[in-house]
Amino acid sequence: MSALNNLKLSAVKRPTALPAIQQRRNKLSNKLWEQIQLAKAQQTGATFSTKRFKTVRDITGATKTVELQKRVRQWWFVADSGKLCLNVKYGTKVLELQKNKPSVELNTPADLINTLEIIKGAVEAGELDSQIEFASGAVRARFTK
Repeated sequence: MSALNNLKLSAVKRPTALPAIQQRRNKLSNKLWEQIQLAKAQQTGATFSTKRFKTVRDITGATKTVELQKRVRQWWFVADSGKLCLNVKYGTKVLELQKNKPSVELNTPADLINTLEIIKGAVEAGELDSQIEFASGAVRARFTK
């Protein structure tokens, strides 16, 4: 029992579920990771797609899981000024990173990966929680009748 006396014991319990805002941060962080991988693949001339699994029934009626390729759409575009611009999306909604400023203007295409990593860090730190909450509310509002 003397070995346990050296440890700092506490009565803290593990939470059973993540808070909703943490789940939303994780969702956006995963999408930003996909965008980073897509940008890296485009710079090297390769293609990038994620895999998803779908359960289907075959002719005999048995169900089986099939692996499918999921296309990742890029969030960046070339503006009228010729500069590369980046939008951050939560679902189908574009997040406003600042008031009335939904796009990040990049000087060179090489800045794209660094910018995506900065935004991913900001999401994980909780700096975009209010924008995520607003976009999530807009998505949820479409489901109510």
